[in-house]
Amino acid sequence: MRNLEHSMTASPAPLISVRVLVFAKFAELLAREEIDVTIAPPATVGDVIAKIRASIPAAKALPPELLCARNRAHASPSDTVSDGDELALLPPLAGG
Repeated sequence: MRNLEHSMTASPAPLISVRVLVFAKFAELLAREEIDVTIAPPATVGDVIAKIRASIPAAKALPPELLCARNRAHASPSDTVSDGDELALLPPLAGG
């Protein structure tokens, strides 16, 4: 009987890309209106925001809880993101 050996090296999961749109005072704070985030799956809205906070120093001044939309629908930090998703960071709105 032949002994078969397998090289079971796990290949890393491919990274996903998420386009983040930034509006109004958040865009002013970060000095940009769009951020491309590359992240390893599985990833959540919260993971993308954490990566932005870690990679852009000014992002540390963003409020701890952000209103977000994923693909133009309300999103919570625990929602999963997929490759090609669009995430929007929405500043608080005031009106009258």
